[in-house]
Order: sequence, then structure tokens, then C-alpha cells
Amino acid sequence: MKAIMILFDTLNRHMLSPYGCTWTHTPNFGRLAERTVTFDRSYIGSMPCMPARREIHTGRYNFLHRSWGPLEPFDDSMPEILRRSGVYTHLVTDHLHYWEDGGATYHTRYQTFDLIRGNQGDPWKGEVRNPEIPDSLGSVKGDMNRNDWVNRKYIKEEEEFPQVKTFNSGLEFIETNAGEDSWFLQMETFDPHEPFYAPQKFRDLYPHEYEGKHFDRPNYGKVTETPEEVEHCRYEYAALLSLCDAYLGKVIDAMDRLDLWKDTMLIVNTDHGFLLSEHDYWGKSVPYYEEVAHTPLFIWDPRSGKRGERRGSLVQTIDLAPTLLDFFGVELPKDMLGKPLADTIAEDRPVREMALFGTHGGHVNITDGRYVYMRAPVGDNRPQYNYTLMPTRMRGFMALDELEGMELAPPFSFTKGLKTLKVDSNRKGRPFPFGTLLFDVESDPEQQQSIEDPQVEAKMVQEMVRLMQENDAPAEQYARLGLEDAAK
Repeated sequence: MKAIMILFDTLNRHMLSPYGCTWTHTPNFGRLAERTVTFDRSYIGSMPCMPARREIHTGRYNFLHRSWGPLEPFDDSMPEILRRSGVYTHLVTDHLHYWEDGGATYHTRYQTFDLIRGNQGDPWKGEVRNPEIPDSLGSVKGDMNRNDWVNRKYIKEEEEFPQVKTFNSGLEFIETNAGEDSWFLQMETFDPHEPFYAPQKFRDLYPHEYEGKHFDRPNYGKVTETPEEVEHCRYEYAALLSLCDAYLGKVIDAMDRLDLWKDTMLIVNTDHGFLLSEHDYWGKSVPYYEEVAHTPLFIWDPRSGKRGERRGSLVQTIDLAPTLLDFFGVELPKDMLGKPLADTIAEDRPVREMALFGTHGGHVNITDGRYVYMRAPVGDNRPQYNYTLMPTRMRGFMALDELEGMELAPPFSFTKGLKTLKVDSNRKGRPFPFGTLLFDVESDPEQQQSIEDPQVEAKMVQEMVRLMQENDAPAEQYARLGLEDAAK
């Protein structure tokens, strides 16, 4: 048995043809839906990039205990477990966060890995002279953007794009090892994450008149651009999405040519979506509306052979690790709270009634697939702590003033008896000017109007507390959400 996971970053469900979009060019996602089971109620767990990847490894939520960071010494890592069980594991990726302090323990869990350089703000090419950066980028400027504009000088032809190199490397692995057994390949591209930089032929798929500023990387936050600029940026995203579609098609072609469908699981997924001016916001801003939290997911399982069908069961990122371990016949660790999806794929058997999602220090959200409840912090959103044995964040160590006040916390249920550092997160204030929200996404799929329904809210609060307790959430999580009484 073999398995391939194709992980895109910032892949918008509502921009794909299998999910009803009629204006983007995504024919290979259409082909994919014909060959797989398409999930209609797939949700994120923890935001954003590395918290989501920790869930892909561990099969449990990240956001209740810490923010962005590496795998912990006590974590169960799916690819490492497969490797110890005799399954060859290989990662090919252009996701730059893997080689930063906050992600440095992920890629080394695989038996081999190929790291493709140059995407977004990867500190790849060393040029002392500052590049020419369009003035229109304004506050987007910084080291990441400087690196991006240095990198673009070396990325002009299609074959030079990091995504293309990533897929070509993954296809090389597939071609080399198609006749072998017991391997797992994770092909992961940072695209279609911003900046939305694609080869010209894909931009030509979306002709439009535009004479405005250079605009392929929006600031996270409120939309301040003109309607013409907004439309242009959406087309730039679509062009990069079509590049993703084209290279997805090459993997489908390879599976056809090499007759891999008979014994190879295929998972195509993402970490989260992106607001492209919906709700008058850009990016991954909180609260996490459907455009961000409700994700595309496609799975082919050769054991059941189901294809061209849809599934309505509620699933999450935390289910991917158990699904892969189960596929290879490997026992699941007791701390892995996600569920194998074999029966869901085969017959739409539910694995949960409710799903939690969120980011450390932000809203805690819960959905049953119809209602989405977003519980906002109360007061000044305190207290907040990170629990870790790896005191780093995205691109550096936690600050010295944070670490000065750290103390040892008692073990959690999943830390294998180890105490962790309890580090004040230094985050105050409520996340953006939003309070608690409740949406019925069946009658209001675009979440235009929060509703008031005390009975539904009471049920959501009860289930939220239950799942937080199941995940051994620290006591202060209930306090900052005003849920102390409900948790008793």
C-alpha cells in the first residue's frame, strides 16, 4: 500500500469548480472530484500554517495550548510513526516556514525530504543591494517582502517557480518508486498563498483591463482598495490557483499512467482558506469565517474504491493522521483524538457531531456543520499562556521578558508525563472588534447576519466546554472566554 498527500496552502474551497465556482479555471480539480470522494463539511482545527501542520502530524488540536511553534518532544508524529513501522516517508515542499525556528522540527520527522527554495519571502538569494519594490505595497514592506522581490528576479520562467519544482520533485519520487510498496509521499506547496505571483500564461486566463497599482499581496485587515483593485487581486489569486490546478493534473496523469489507483491512497487538502475581500477583509483575519475555516478535501481510498461521490459528515484536519495510520495498519497513539475516515469515505459514517477550531488567543469556534458559534474573549482576554518545551515562534525565540516569568506547569494528558514551560503570551485585548457570533450556514452560507438563538447557543457552549475538557484545555482558556461556570 502507498499514499500521497498533496497539501496546498491557502486553498479556497469557494474558488474551486467541484464546490460550485464557475469562473475560475480548475478543470483538474474537476477531474479529481471524479476520481475521489469530495467532502462538503471539512473544517480547519488550528490556525494558521504551522499549527495546522502540527495537527496533520499529531491528530490533535494545537490552538488551546500554544501558538505557532515546532513539534514538541512529547508529540506523536504521524510520518515518524509510519517510518518506525516500516513505511518509507518522503516530504517535498517549498513551504519556507519549515526552515524557520518555529517549524524546524517538522521536516526531519520524514525519512527523506527535499526542500525547494524561493517561495514568498524565503531568505534564499543573498543580495546586499535593496531590490526595487513597488511603492504601492506600503506597509507590506519588510524583510519578507524584500526577500520576495529579490527572489522574483530568479523566478520568471514556469520551470523556475518553486511550486513547479516541488511538483516535479514529487513526480520524480512517484516515477522512481511506483513499483515499490509501503511508502508515503507528502507533496506540499506554499501556493496559492500570497503573494499571488504566477507565470504569465496563467494570468492570461483571466483577461481584464487594469491600470492600477501593483497588487498581488494584500495587507491582512480591512479592505481599503478600489473595486478595480479588489477585482484585480482576485484574478491574481485565480491565476496562481490555475497553476496549482495544472500541476495537480500532472499527478493525476501519473497515477493513471502508472496504475497507482489500485493500491495508493490520495489525499488533496489545505491548511485553511483566505478572505479575498469577503466580509470587507483580506487574509486570515479573525473571526474565521467560512471562507477561511471551511476547507476543500478530496480523498481516494483504494480499499473502498468510492469515487465521484460526496460526503456530508463533519471532518477536520486532525482526522488526517489517523486516516493515514489506519490505511497502513498502524495502531493509533492514545493521545491522537482525530478519527480514521475509512468508513466515512466508504459510506459517509460520521466520526463526530461537533468540531472545534480557532487560533491561540482568539475566538474559540465550534460547528455542527449547520451552526457556527464563535465565542469571543471577555474583558482584556487574559490570562493567556503558551505551554511548550520548545520556546520559539515563527521566526525566532520567545522574547527574554516572556521567558523571565516562565514556570513549570503540571503535565497535561498528552505530554507523556512531562511538565511544560508555562510562558505568558503577553497578548491583550480582544481579537479585532468582534464579539461573540452565531451563524446558521445552511440558511446564510455567506455569514452575512449573526443570529440570536439562546437555545442553540446554550447547546454550543455545552459542547464547546465538553470538547475543551476532552482536549485537556488549561483552566485559563475557560476564564478568558467567560466559561468558568459552564466548565464546573
